[in-house]
Amino acid sequence: MLFDLPEPAILYEALLKRDPDYDGRAYVGVSSTGIFCRLTCPARKPRPENCSFYASVGDCIQAGFRACKRCHPMAPAAEADPAVKVLLEALSERKGHRWSEPDIIRMGFDPSTVRRSFNRHFGMTFLEMARLERLRHAHLALAGGSKVIEAQLDAGFESAGAFRAAFARLMGTPPGSFTADAMIRADYIDTPLGPMIALCDRTHLHLLEFADRKALPAELRRMHQAFKGRIGFGRHAPLDLLETQLDAYFSGRNPCFSVPLAFHGSEFTKTVWHALVEIPAGETRSYSQIAGTIGRPSAVRAVARANGANQIALLVPCHRVVGADGSLTGYGGGLWRKQKLIEIERQYV
Repeated sequence: MLFDLPEPAILYEALLKRDPDYDGRAYVGVSSTGIFCRLTCPARKPRPENCSFYASVGDCIQAGFRACKRCHPMAPAAEADPAVKVLLEALSERKGHRWSEPDIIRMGFDPSTVRRSFNRHFGMTFLEMARLERLRHAHLALAGGSKVIEAQLDAGFESAGAFRAAFARLMGTPPGSFTADAMIRADYIDTPLGPMIALCDRTHLHLLEFADRKALPAELRRMHQAFKGRIGFGRHAPLDLLETQLDAYFSGRNPCFSVPLAFHGSEFTKTVWHALVEIPAGETRSYSQIAGTIGRPSAVRAVARANGANQIALLVPCHRVVGADGSLTGYGGGLWRKQKLIEIERQYV
């Protein structure tokens, strides 16, 4: 029989106490690490807002979490069934491999027996687990800059729609909770300088970054925490407007954006970002000039940090900030993009 989970507060208390009564009956997924554990795990305990609780290992996997290497939540099933142990080890070793029934046969196992064993232990077949594992790696590839179609095919999805819906789960939305009315929606926008990831609600844009920005995974995790997992995949109206205005920007027709922006940062950081928005296309400013503009002439380093923490590329034009001598300085999207953006904007002077 399935175990009806108690309230999250009760489960979190059990996690803190490492209560053995819940071992094998409840698991915790930690959004800040992407890992799921037993409630008896000896690892350092996460903050309550980063915890989601599940009744089975299968639910954790479907929600996009990977097994903890300290408490080994999948170990009991592996120890109880040699076939499960061998296949789990193979799945871990052969990352990205597209598993099929002939692979299982070549390893000396009967596919129907393996199917029943995995369903009994995890609530899913081995092939379903392998597919979810590929999808998790596709998520990491997308965050690292791979194109959507490449990640989709690598994950074994022929349908882009199915891939996007499944990817939404790996962004932190538990199975069954991804709906068309998600508070925040995420989607990709192709640009001449590479794909970008955008997050918006019904009225405001919250994030716009080039997909290969190294800080993007951490930014997505912070967004996930800020909105308590209420992030879906798809579009709200501001994203359609953004795509139209980005096309006009890159094609040389119009450098202006009217998409409402939502800033997530300290008051000082927001002040810096508002100052960046005021820099006209085709012009640049130094960090010291920005510091003077906001009335904090001695806060040049703090201005630089705020500039680097910008989460809305292009619309908050941190690429228009250069060194005091006019040289290009660091840019999260890559210096080559910064150079290209400045060249694109010269026509707008």
